[in-house]
Formats: sequence, C-alpha cells, structure tokens
Amino acid sequence: MTARAALQQRLEQGIAALGLALPAGAVERLLDYQALLERWNAAYNLTAVRDPAEMVTRHLLDSLAILPFVQGETLADLGTGPGLPGIPLAIAAPGRQILLVDSNGKKVRFLREAIRALRLDGVRAVQSRVEDVEGSFDCITARAFASLADMLAWGGHLLVPGGTWLAMKGKAPAEELPGVPSGFAVRGIHALAVPGLDAERNLVVLDRVDN
Repeated sequence: MTARAALQQRLEQGIAALGLALPAGAVERLLDYQALLERWNAAYNLTAVRDPAEMVTRHLLDSLAILPFVQGETLADLGTGPGLPGIPLAIAAPGRQILLVDSNGKKVRFLREAIRALRLDGVRAVQSRVEDVEGSFDCITARAFASLADMLAWGGHLLVPGGTWLAMKGKAPAEELPGVPSGFAVRGIHALAVPGLDAERNLVVLDRVDN
C-alpha cells in the first residue's frame, strides 16, 4: 500500500465513523490539501503536527467533526492558521462563501496558494486581526484561539443576528461560560468523538440573540 493509499484509508474510515457523506472527489481534494500543507510545513512551520497520519486525524477529521453544525450561506473562519477548519469544510460542503482570517503573513500566503491549487471557489483569505475584519456572516468558526469572552468581543460584530458561532475547544470550557457577553447565548456544548484521536474535543454552539 502506498503512503497516500494508507492516508486515504484512514481518512475514509474516519469519515464513515463520523457518519458523513461527502461529495464526489472530496477525499482526493482533502488529501491534496494535506499533501500541500505537509510540503509547505517543511519550510514555513505552519503547524506543529508533522506526521501525515496525524495530520489526517488532528486536522482533517477534527475539522470535519463540526460539519453537521455548520449552517448558512456565508462563513468566516477566524484564526484559521493553515486553514482549519475552513478549508476542510469548504471541500466537504462546497457552495458556501468562506472567508479565512489570520494575522500571520506566512499562513495567509499558504492559504492563498491552497485556494488556488485546490480551486476552492468562493473561498478567500485575508491577513488581518479579527477585530479589524469587516462583513457579516451566517456562521463563524474559531478553533480555540482565545476564550469565549475574547472571541466574541473581537469578532462578535461579524455574526449576523440569528447567526451561529462554533467555538472548537479541547475540554468543555465551563469556567468561560459566565464571560459570554450579552447579545449571545450558549445553545449547547457538544462532545465530539474524533476518530483516532485520544483527546477531549468539545464544540460550543452560540447564537447571536440581539434584543
């Protein structure tokens, strides 16, 4: 079995375990993204995860685990780093307008190359601090780059009224819930079982409920 075939098997088994049905060609494109990230990572240190199999688990499957909670026509992925979870979500559910936001220039250069190489229609990358981003989005994803209070203070203006904020966390952040600002409500905290990952993962789902 080739190295890529082994990664494909790991990815397909994980997708099946998550109960997801992805469009034709999505697995190949996800593996193309992983290969591109692995190649760039050797020079630019975009992620601490260097093992390809671990990239499948910790990056691809970890991102795909939140797919059932994503909704709306527009999405912003704040603090996306090398495109997580935004690029896997764009591949797994095409047709949505997605903005990838990161303040790191090297990571944004990689994002733009990934968007070009993978032909990700409707996906854009911008180098910016979260608080300086403009626009409005039906759904926002953020992968544990700050506390809930700070995330919402910096980026809450980007979420449309009635929109959904998906905060990806390790442990359930019970101590952060009192800091959720007015105008936002916690709709649920969901324990995620990421196939192959022996670590706690939780998704905090918040709604914007402006009075």
